[in-house]
Parts: sequence; structure tokens; C-alpha cells
Amino acid sequence: MSAILVAAAEGEEHNPLIPELPEIVLGLVVLGILFLLIRKFVVPNFEKAFAERTAAIEGGIEEAKSAQQEAQAALEQYTAQLADARHEAARIREEAKEQGAQIIAELRAQAQEEAARITATAHAQVEAERSQALAQLKSEVGSLATDLAGRIVGESLEDEARQRRTVERFITELEGSAN
Repeated sequence: MSAILVAAAEGEEHNPLIPELPEIVLGLVVLGILFLLIRKFVVPNFEKAFAERTAAIEGGIEEAKSAQQEAQAALEQYTAQLADARHEAARIREEAKEQGAQIIAELRAQAQEEAARITATAHAQVEAERSQALAQLKSEVGSLATDLAGRIVGESLEDEARQRRTVERFITELEGSAN
């Protein structure tokens, strides 16, 4: 270090590493002007860009929240509609079951009525056939009884009125003895 001091003392030779006072003052003035220009023109543009970006981000967040709320509302609406559809389907199934049971009951009642009608018709037909058979049997029994009575008595019962009275008396006696 002594060599530097000796050289400085010997002459006023300029050391390139140490700036001179006018250079320092000029550097400070230029730095101040540059600072003011940056502060006046560049910083507002940066702040504006930051504000726009912040607004865009906040707007995006708000839009995302809004979209999420809309999606949640749509989900709740669809869930409610699905629940309503399930209730409606259950109601329709119940109605179908009730209608099916009602139809089965009606068909059963119709089948029972038809069976009763068929049974009544069959009974009536049997009764008619029995009456017809009984009338035919009475007629045959009457003519056989008249022939037999005519052979036993020895006289002809050809007279129709006499024959009828004899047959009726005979059938009345038979019915009386059967009861």
C-alpha cells in the first residue's frame, strides 16, 4: 500500500480504479434521472399489468366460484328430479300392481259367475231332463199299467178317459207309497 501512496504523492497521476468526483456526481445525477423516468413511466405500466393480472385472476376465481355454484345448483336440481322420477316410478308400479290385482279379482269374479251360470244351466238341464224322463216314464208306466189292468180285469181299457183316471189313480198310489 505504501507504493500506491507514494505514487499518489509523487504526481498526480490518475488511478483508473478510483473515480473522480465529477464522474461520481454525474453518475448520481444520471441515476436520479433514470430513477425518476422509471418511476414515472415504467412502474405505472408494471402496476397496471399487475392490477390487470390480479383482476383477471380474481375474476377467474369469481367465475370459477360462480360456475361451481351453478354446477352445484344443477346437481341439486338433477338430484331432486331423479328423486321425483324415482317416486313417480314407484307410484306407477304401485298403481300397476293395484290395477293388476283389481283385474285379477274381476276376472276371478267373472269366472265364478260363469261357473255359477254354467252350474245353474246344468242343474236346470238335468232337472228338465229328469222331468222329461219322469213324464215319459209315467206315460210308459201308465200304458203298461193299463194293459196289465186290462188283462187282469179282463175288460179293455181302450176308453181314453177311463184309462187316464186309472193311470192317475195308480201313479197317485205309487207316489203315496214312495213318500
